[in-house]
Formats: sequence, C-alpha cells, structure tokens
Amino acid sequence: MAIYKVGVVGAGTMGAGIAQVISYNGIPVVLKEVNDEFLKKGVAAIQRVYEARVAKGRMTPEDLKKQMSLVTPTTSYDAFKEVDLVIEAVPEILKIKEEVFRSLDAACPEGTILATNTSALSISALAALTRRPAKVIGMHFFYPAHVMKLVEVIPGLDTSSETADEVMTFAESLRKIPVKVQECPGFLVNRLLMPYLNEAVLCLEEGPATVEEIDQAIKALGWPMGPFTLIDALGMDVCAEAGKVLWAGYGDRMHPARLWSRLLELKRLGRKSGAGFYNYAGVGPTEPGRVDEVLTQEIRKLSTGAKPAVGFTPERLMFLVANEAVLALQEQVSSASEIEMGVIAGLGYPASKGGLLHYADSVGIDTLVEGLDRFTKALGFRFHPAHKLRTMAHAGYLGVKTKRGFFTY
Repeated sequence: MAIYKVGVVGAGTMGAGIAQVISYNGIPVVLKEVNDEFLKKGVAAIQRVYEARVAKGRMTPEDLKKQMSLVTPTTSYDAFKEVDLVIEAVPEILKIKEEVFRSLDAACPEGTILATNTSALSISALAALTRRPAKVIGMHFFYPAHVMKLVEVIPGLDTSSETADEVMTFAESLRKIPVKVQECPGFLVNRLLMPYLNEAVLCLEEGPATVEEIDQAIKALGWPMGPFTLIDALGMDVCAEAGKVLWAGYGDRMHPARLWSRLLELKRLGRKSGAGFYNYAGVGPTEPGRVDEVLTQEIRKLSTGAKPAVGFTPERLMFLVANEAVLALQEQVSSASEIEMGVIAGLGYPASKGGLLHYADSVGIDTLVEGLDRFTKALGFRFHPAHKLRTMAHAGYLGVKTKRGFFTY
C-alpha cells in the first residue's frame, strides 16, 4: 500500500515538526488541533522551519509557498476520510490518546494505518480500542523531528507484518532512519537513556563528583554532551516521567534517584524554566549554564556524609548502559545493528565508536562482566550482568581482543 496522504493529530512541538517533515518530502498532510488558536501556532511553527531554510539559502520563497500549500489545517476529523496514515502526536496522557484513537477509528477508512508517536505508552493497549488492531503501530519520532534522523517503529501484539513494513518504508521515504523495536517499556532509546541518566544523578547525590566533573568526564568519551546538560535540554519533567514508566515496567533496578522529585518540586525543569542542574539566568539559548548554590544545597541535604562505596567513574555509567543494551538484545527488542543505530542516531553516541555493543567489544566482554560484578557487589542488583555476557565470556567471545564478540573483527 502506497502512502499518498497523511494526517497528523496534534499541532504542538512534535506534531508540527512531524507535519513539516512530511510536507517537506512532497506529501500532503492534514494537521488537526482542538481549536484554531493551537492550529495557528502549529502552522506558524512549520513556517518558521521553512523560513530558516530560506534564510540559509537552502530553499527559495517559492519553495516555501509550495511546501506550505501541502499542509491543510483542520479542527475536524472529517478531513481524515482520505488519508492513508495518521500519526497521533497529542500529549502523553493516556485518556487523551484513547479518545483520539477511538475518534480516528470511527473517522478513517478501514485501510488507514493509525500510528502513535508515544514514547512510553502501550501500542497494544491503544490498538485494542480500535476495530483495526492489525493497522495500529508506534511511530516514535525524536525531538526536533525536522533534525533528528531516528524513528522507532514499534509493532503491537496484533500489528501485521504488512503494516510494519509499510511504516518502515514510509519512514525511509521521509529520509529518516527507521529502527524496528519490539514493544517494551521505554521501547529502545529511552530504555537505554534513562538508566544512564539516573545513574549520573545517583553519582551526584553520593558525591564527591560535581555536575561539571561528571559532564566533562562523559564528554571526554565522545558523547555530544554530559548527562546533566542533556537532562536540562530534554526537560526534567519529561525525563522524570519516562523514568516512572521504566520503574513501573522493570521494577526496582530502575528506581529513580531522590533528586529528580526534589528538583521537580522546586520547578527546576531545565533550560526551559531557567534552571535545572544548571542555572541559565542571563545566558543565551545555546550558551552553557552554571551550577548555583540552590542545587549545591539540595545535594548536601540528600547526602548521608558517608564515603561512597564506589563513587563516580565514567565506567559506572558506561557499563550500566552497555549492559542494558545487551539485555535488550537478548530479549530480542531489536537486532544488534538496530541497537547500534538507535544509540548513534537517537542518543548521539559517536558513530566512529560504533555504538554500545561495539563499546562492550572494545572494553572486552570479560572485563565488562568483572566490572559489572564489582558494581553489583558495591551498588546493587541494577548492575547484575546480562546472562548473555557471561555465556560469551565463558565461550571466549571476548570482543576485539579475540576478534569475535557481538561483532567480528
């Protein structure tokens, strides 16, 4: 089935971004919102992206008019009677998404694919609300949609292989990199990202490493930014909500650090609120923030004063997230190559380093197991090595040094 016309429900930051990507690739898109005010803001956001391209000489004013003519704003589901695919991008509130899916199921032709841009909610549960569960799928774009290349494609329990293949092909037609992910809490990228960020916060609570020291140490490994800079960019509230989903799904090995809730109470949501782990008062939108006394005092309040069992090391974060990548692999959430692509395109891990499974191979599988065992003894079962790692270590699949691990060398 070819996709000639697309609907997007929700003209907020993500919805408008997705609609812009679709129209940029020459595909007509119907953009729906609940009222004209929100709709105008969404259309204006799309136009600003195109105006920025015109200002940089990447397209002409005539091109801008042509692309904008492909966007049809509406406040009614009646406009979805001829669309081949609808992407829902409303707020991450289950009741709202349930209402949207029931309305779409009633309004759209039976052959229309219904996709959700959720980063956390169950695809299968949303599909169960419709008369077409085989045609329901997750299509998770990353922010900002017009820049980020990765799209997670998540089939539900009843999603047909044809639907999954069509959505993968459509994502490629948008010049995106689709990665197929089996449904699980956090899908792939958030499942890897949130334990990594949470461990950084735990290290900060324990001391003596500071926000700046941890960020700088991680950047030195090649990451585009440190964990605290990233949290402030994404938003403390967004990260904390994703963390709750993982905690509910995987249990106490993903128990959130205490500092998350305290900073939320203080409304330190990151750059968007003026302060998070850093304070951004008086700095430009791309300038770094600074650590202030408020954060320092909050960390002191949470600290027990005892000497940390391990303290911060870059390996503490890297071994934890590498182990989570292996757990995802052994659970067949995605293939090894898809996990690496998700890490590179979704998390910004340096492509030259190959991804987290390549990292495990370069460190040495035996070294990784030994380190995880050491962290488990000192810090708890969240570091318990994936059984696949032990199997590989015992069989001599040690990575680069034996020329075979997750990959061959």
